[in-house]
Amino acid sequence: QVQLVESGGGLVQAGGSLRLSCAASGRTFSNVAMGWFRQAPGKEREFVAAITRSGDRTNYAESVKGRFTISRDNAKNTVYLQMNSLKPEDTAVYYCAASAPYYSLPTRAHQYTYWGQGTQVTVSS
Repeated sequence: QVQLVESGGGLVQAGGSLRLSCAASGRTFSNVAMGWFRQAPGKEREFVAAITRSGDRTNYAESVKGRFTISRDNAKNTVYLQMNSLKPEDTAVYYCAASAPYYSLPTRAHQYTYWGQGTQVTVSS
């Protein structure tokens, strides 16, 4: 069992930055890939970024590539999402997720087993 708690969301102006954190409980954190997804009102949940269990590889949605950076600290059981150059279209609830153990760098929601409760990010124009 893994429990995930996101923090760091808020209201920011376009062009600004936020850093999201996701603290995980349980001893399996370092054994699974982690990801971030987001869901805007009226839209489906979409992939944002993923990182392997060791942190040696990452993957990003095209819409955030070059602006967002995912990282993890296995000693702290925490995964981060640094978001720079934020745009109004980045407004959404952001969720972190822990993958099933047999995926190395998953990008689809069904490949993830555990989810956090979400944190709201609002970017004003």
